[in-house]
Amino acid sequence: MYRNLFSKIRIGNRTIKNRIVMTAMGNHLAGSDGAVSERDIAFYAARAKGGCGLIITECAAVDWTHGRGNQAQISVDHDGAVEGLRRLADAVHRHGAKLAVQIYHPGRQGIAALNGVASMPSASQTECQCTHQPAHEMTKDEILEMEEKFVRAAVRVKDSGADMVEIHAAHGYLINQFLSTYTNKRTDEYGGSFENRMRFLDEIIGGIRRACGKDFPILVRFSADECLDYAGIQEAGIRLEEGVRIAVHLEEQGVDALNVSAGIYETMNVSWEPVGFDQGWKLNMAAAVKSAVSVPVIGAAVLRDPDFCEAAIAEGKIDMMGSARTFFADPEWAQKAKEGRLKEIRKCIQCMYCMESLGAADTDPDVTMACAVNYEGGKETEVCAETMPRDGRGRIVAVAGAGPAGMEAARILAMRGFRPVIFEKQGVCGGKTYLASKPPKKEKTKYLLNYQLSQLEKYGVEIRLNCEATPKRLKELNPCAVFLAHGTRPVMPFSIPGIDGENVRDTEAVLREDVVLRDCDVAVIGSGMTGIETAEFLAEQGNRVQIFEMADEIGPGVFPQILTDCLTRLREYGAKLHTKTQLLSIEKDTAVFRLTDSKEMLKVRADAFVISLGNRPAAELTEQIAAQFDNVRVLGDAVASGRIEAAVRTGYEAAYFLKV
Repeated sequence: MYRNLFSKIRIGNRTIKNRIVMTAMGNHLAGSDGAVSERDIAFYAARAKGGCGLIITECAAVDWTHGRGNQAQISVDHDGAVEGLRRLADAVHRHGAKLAVQIYHPGRQGIAALNGVASMPSASQTECQCTHQPAHEMTKDEILEMEEKFVRAAVRVKDSGADMVEIHAAHGYLINQFLSTYTNKRTDEYGGSFENRMRFLDEIIGGIRRACGKDFPILVRFSADECLDYAGIQEAGIRLEEGVRIAVHLEEQGVDALNVSAGIYETMNVSWEPVGFDQGWKLNMAAAVKSAVSVPVIGAAVLRDPDFCEAAIAEGKIDMMGSARTFFADPEWAQKAKEGRLKEIRKCIQCMYCMESLGAADTDPDVTMACAVNYEGGKETEVCAETMPRDGRGRIVAVAGAGPAGMEAARILAMRGFRPVIFEKQGVCGGKTYLASKPPKKEKTKYLLNYQLSQLEKYGVEIRLNCEATPKRLKELNPCAVFLAHGTRPVMPFSIPGIDGENVRDTEAVLREDVVLRDCDVAVIGSGMTGIETAEFLAEQGNRVQIFEMADEIGPGVFPQILTDCLTRLREYGAKLHTKTQLLSIEKDTAVFRLTDSKEMLKVRADAFVISLGNRPAAELTEQIAAQFDNVRVLGDAVASGRIEAAVRTGYEAAYFLKV
């Protein structure tokens, strides 16, 4: 099965057992001094054991003191780093995979305060429009010193027993800043012409080759297109035509493989794609590079399905499929594909929680980077399906609710040997996950639902649909524990006159299509994540949509990458966005708002009004059941209205740590 995907390939003098590459992603697992941690080793080893042919580490800092991107990140800027890298290489090799260590410096995209500098080094004094950090043009001496840091880092990678080094020249980091006319305004030998802009990277490659020898493979990851149009930037920067030219030049410099990506921080959605980007959307970039070079080309483009990856290789678009989040979500993706267990693959749903938690971990010591659908990701030293207690002995656990929390709990309970019985009052499983899959581009959310259903089927879990978990029904089971994952109800502030009108609906009714709106003027009240996605759902169905938000900005609390993604499409639909508007009343087809800054009144006519002001837990049922059973656990939205990550986390933890 998947003859191309599981065929061998050579990078330099190294043979990779298949065409599956876990590309670099920050994971915030390294020690506070940049040392490879036991958590790092367990994290990468799990992906190697799961069948990846090549593992590429997170970007490792060549200058730990002044060139970090995160508080916790692997460092390769001193000889003491070699021992940790050696233990990592040994762990990866034990499972038949090869290891590449990616080396980098953030340049102008780094945080000056984190790095203890007044300004970040860059090709030129061009401020990143994402991080807004002071930057300075590097002197010739600084350039030569930085080149030596990269070279010494590569030597340490080789000394550790890693199989190859990857130079990070993509995503707007320091080397990319020299390559692009958008960030390189120099007039000396490191700026201006194509050859001059390549010089910094060329000298790094040459230095590594001299220091490490011709038999030590060098990979380069680069952005074949910075996609500046996505951010409305008029400058050319690197476009695909020049990206292909860079690739050809790098092959001439003796690089052994090319890892093709796209974007910089200003256009980060094309580098780390939210849900609006479809599988394979940028494979044309890798294909253009592959058609111009003879070295292996790794392509990354939201690759999730083995069938899709197999076809991309068979059609000659790429030589190797690359992804980071695919293997964060399921470290066994490769092995499951090889064995034909496609229903058991837990696919990344592109919710961006990994990116959001990575940023939060830098400022909050209580936060760790996490995957919304894979609780074990990054916690391999703490929890593991293989070592969890198998002490259920067939005892019954009643689970109220077949949403992501309830189904995750049932999955773990079944693995432990309990007999979970799920009660679901609706006729379908999924809860908020099912509804969240309805808006445009959100069908990927159903990946989680399908995975959980396949697991419950595998373990023979009983699911009772259209059956509410009443105390009477629960008592009939005589369960040893009761898990409450019955979700939330939409907030409807009935103190607002007219909010109970016939043309006023909540988002759940709209997404369930209890009411079908077509060619209508619709006002959506509230611009949280649910409100924005419901507005897009309505716009796609041919309605004229306006969103009203009382806060100063649309999407308060929504992760910026997700917000940008959704608003880009909403604007294409012609949706109108209003901020600082407080709903006062609704009377038939007219809503009255108060403008919070001017205190003026605004009257808006619409055929329908959709309220999206949050959700509240169904506390009455929780209290009722908790009073009648001794061992009760409350999960997911039943605790507090949250997101998929919280649902999966609370479901997993409650089941994994259950003691009865």
